[in-house]
Amino acid sequence: MSVARLQKGDKVIVISGKDKGKVGTVKRVLREDDKVIVEGVNLVKRHTKPNQRMQQGGIVEREQAMFACKVMLVDPKTGKATRVRTKIEANPKNGSENVPKNVKENQVTTKVRIAVKSGEEIPSPSRNAAS
Repeated sequence: MSVARLQKGDKVIVISGKDKGKVGTVKRVLREDDKVIVEGVNLVKRHTKPNQRMQQGGIVEREQAMFACKVMLVDPKTGKATRVRTKIEANPKNGSENVPKNVKENQVTTKVRIAVKSGEEIPSPSRNAAS
């Protein structure tokens, strides 16, 4: 369940384990396993044989998946780790500014992530890439 707050491209900080304190971006989210792969974090060495794809074998260093509970999102305002709260907002294209508690079926809404510490909106990496 905790992996739902994370998206590919989010900036996260490791809060426990051998890489505690390291900051990186999420490369991949594995929802069924509740794990994430973070760039430059949880590096392991793999001893590989030569094959078609990799002509020369050797020791390769790569990122390994880690449990999502070991990382927290970085607050865009303070740069520190923060919890995430979600808020449902009306879509600006719809014209309605107030969102009632019971959202109507025909009303278009968007789910926005909010940083608990600062109250700032956490931009969605997928929406930023589309813009």
